[in-house]
Amino acid sequence: MDIDMMIKKFAEESVKIKEKFFADNDNIEAIKKAASAIIESYGKGGKVLVFGNGGSAADSQHFAAELMVRFEKERRALPAVALTTDTSIITASGNDYEFKKIFSRQVEALAAENDIVVAISTSGNSENVIEGVLAAKKKGVPVVALTGHEGGTLATEADVTINVKAENTARIQEVHIAVIHILCKIIEDSLA
Repeated sequence: MDIDMMIKKFAEESVKIKEKFFADNDNIEAIKKAASAIIESYGKGGKVLVFGNGGSAADSQHFAAELMVRFEKERRALPAVALTTDTSIITASGNDYEFKKIFSRQVEALAAENDIVVAISTSGNSENVIEGVLAAKKKGVPVVALTGHEGGTLATEADVTINVKAENTARIQEVHIAVIHILCKIIEDSLA
């Protein structure tokens, strides 16, 4: 396959999966519920704790940055913490306990009443993400999940699940970032 054809095929696949995802009213409702839950948390003085692995870790940081700094409008900073950014905490937790505890230890320490957790896993089965979610549930903190494939364990543990029913990790991540931008838009328009 020549490069021009590969680029066009890649773009077409990305567009198709987004069209399919956003044509499903259940997905639209899940996004609205997630945005409402985050807005409610902010209305009560809470913060967003967000985490994931690999590309989802990068998406976590992107989401936290858009909330704390700004998305499209000038407005107050919204408290958001990506639990993927402190290498000292991550490596200490991974070394002293297990890698599966890197998020749960932080949730245990940082999650408070009125906060909300956003957990991202393209497989829905990342053990450390599940452990972080279980720690949030133990503290009574609601969980929004962004998942892929069939949703995995994460979908069954979350209060609100936004699931991209696709097999290709890159396509799932492309929809996740679109969803994150939509959430930012709804949240910012509501709170600006």
